[in-house]
Amino acid sequence: MRNFGFFDFFKRKRDIVDEPKEMPKIGKHFKYIALVVVAVLIISSGFYNVSEQENAVVTMFGRVVRTDTAGLYFKIPFLQKVNYVDITTHGTGVGYSLDNNGQNITDETNGIMITSDFNLLDIDFYLEYRVSDPVAYLYASDNPEEILKNIALSSIRSVVADFTVDEAMTTAKGQIQSIVKEDMTRELNQHDIGLAVVNITVQDSEPPTNEIKQAFKAVETAKQGADTAKNNALAYQNEQLPKAEANADKIIQSAEADKTARIAEAEGQVVRFNEMYEQYKLYPHITKKRMFYETMEELLPSLKVIISDGGTQTLMPLDSFSKAEDEVSTDIVSEDTGVTETETKEGEE
Repeated sequence: MRNFGFFDFFKRKRDIVDEPKEMPKIGKHFKYIALVVVAVLIISSGFYNVSEQENAVVTMFGRVVRTDTAGLYFKIPFLQKVNYVDITTHGTGVGYSLDNNGQNITDETNGIMITSDFNLLDIDFYLEYRVSDPVAYLYASDNPEEILKNIALSSIRSVVADFTVDEAMTTAKGQIQSIVKEDMTRELNQHDIGLAVVNITVQDSEPPTNEIKQAFKAVETAKQGADTAKNNALAYQNEQLPKAEANADKIIQSAEADKTARIAEAEGQVVRFNEMYEQYKLYPHITKKRMFYETMEELLPSLKVIISDGGTQTLMPLDSFSKAEDEVSTDIVSEDTGVTETETKEGEE
């Protein structure tokens, strides 16, 4: 067995101390690696992406720094906070809700309105809205959707109250939608809650009870019948009007042609009268007689002449005399012809 001396003891101690000198170097490298990894993680956590359907509101110590649209951005880790806001269009029902089967359930508290003629009306609206100001949407109010719904109900009640039940159910739906949208837009601008109305439409409007529904359906059917009759009348008018206009044009053209013919005939008579007047100035007595005879020739053949003694005892119509004269003339002609024939035969013998 070997005995350790005093110098061996110190030598052994020195070897023990010198052996672990490599360990601190390895630990030091791990520390640097860990620091680099932590730094990378911290820096990478500062990058964030904003989609096209969102806006990002960046705050530092509770104060808004900026608002980011779609893209890749960087924030200071642990100091800045990012709040994402959906800016797409959302929709909600006003006056009704949907059950598990997708059926509309009337909200009797908010869906029943009173009209200007003091009738109750069950009217439902569908409201479409979006976030217009992300900062105001996040920090101007605790529940902006609830405020929007209350504004919608207030505007709808106020507008529906200005129309009769018939108008609200039939012809005035578009006008009601337009006025409600304008009122809501004005109210939202005043409250500045970061929401804007995209559109609001009337989904359905009907009386609240079945009996009244049947009565209104009958009225609606009658109105549709009246519209149908009106359309048929307009169609008949459009069909007959061109024919009447064409007939009127034909009559006008015929009248114009008759007018032209009459004027030409009158002008011809004027020319003939002027020529006759020239002759009359040269030979007035002869011209008078000639005109008298010509007139009698035109009138007498168509007249029935009766000669009277001034009373009613003796009437001698000239027709009988003229007929007798014609018969006599015929007999004379026949006798003359017979004689001539007899003489001719005797001469031949």
